[in-house]
Order: sequence, then structure tokens, then C-alpha cells
Amino acid sequence: MKFFVDTADIADIREMADTGLLDGVTTNPSLIAKSGRDFMEVTKEICDIVDGPVSAEVVALDHDTMMKEAETLRKIADNVCIKVPLTIDGLKTCKKLTGDGTQVNVTLCFSANQSLLAAKAGATFVSPFVGRHDDNGFDGMELIADIRQIYNNYNFGTEILVASVRNPVHVLKSALIGADVATMPPAVIKGLFKHILTDKGIEGFVADWAKTGQSIPTQ
Repeated sequence: MKFFVDTADIADIREMADTGLLDGVTTNPSLIAKSGRDFMEVTKEICDIVDGPVSAEVVALDHDTMMKEAETLRKIADNVCIKVPLTIDGLKTCKKLTGDGTQVNVTLCFSANQSLLAAKAGATFVSPFVGRHDDNGFDGMELIADIRQIYNNYNFGTEILVASVRNPVHVLKSALIGADVATMPPAVIKGLFKHILTDKGIEGFVADWAKTGQSIPTQ
């Protein structure tokens, strides 16, 4: 499974990239607003840090304007992935862009039928929102399983990019189902490292090593 970080915070992205675990970045208008920085500037900086896809979202709702915005965005860097909403105009834009060789992330997916439409439009990624799905009384993991089965049935190349990930359990279940990508806030990625037995093991090793009175030369 690929790991994307869902943020526009440059410091967090650098920290995650330094782990060697980061395969891409997703942003959206809300994350850009939270950063307090210029949209084009921060997107360019992210693209310089990360080799993988960096999702940059259009804000227009009609196809013609989406295409104009996408043309501006894809000039930022070769690894920009244009993010469009799962609407008729969004899918028209997806079809046109992917036909030109541009990566497209179709976002705000909340049903398996919607994911089928995104795949037929040639989406590079489809982003089902599992956390928001759960919030509204549905089972986000059931949605991922349904999409996986449909895509397997027809050998669709669209990758399932699990979004609105709230906790490590979402990551684990998505991986077991066979999702291609999970995009997560930095805190969730860091949470994947945590285990009480790992912490206890480290404490024990440190205590035992201190008893030896030794040190490993560093120069």
C-alpha cells in the first residue's frame, strides 16, 4: 500500500518524506487555507519535496473553468495530480485530462456506484472518504471492499485512494481489503509506529545497556 500524507504543512511533509515512507501528498482548499500560504507557492514547494503525485484541487464547478484551472495547475510540476470532484463536470474534466496523460484524483466519493463512474472516466485515483462515511452512519470499510471487488471484476486501472482516514484501524482494514493508497494526516502516520510492547522493549534495552556502563563509539 502506498502512503500519502494529507496536509499542506511543509514541515510535516519534510518530516514524513525523511522517513522514506512517503509516496505522495494530497491537499485540498481547506488544507491550503489552514496553511495560510499562497496556493501556487505551497503546491510548488510540496512538489519539490515529494517525487510522487501531489494532488492539487480545482475550485471551479463547471467543466470549462475546471479545464482552465487544471491547465494552470499542471504547469507547476510534472508530478501534479489534478483533483476534481465526483460530479458530471468533474468526470468530464477527468476524461479530458487523463486523455492528455495528466494524473487525476477524483475526490468526494461516497458510493461504489460513484467509484464505478470515476473508473470509467479514466481516473488515476478515486478517493472514497471512509471517516465521513462512518460519521453518517455507514460503514466506510464496506465501501472500500465494494469498490475493490468492482475494480477487480473489470480490471480497472484506477487506484483506490482511501481518504478521510481517522486512525490506524482504518489503515489496517484498508490494507487487508487491498486498497492501493491511504492518505492520512501526519498524526495518523505517526500512530502506526506506536505499540506498547515496542515502547516497553526499548525501555528494557536502554535500562540493561546502562547497567553495562558501555557506550558505542560514534566517531
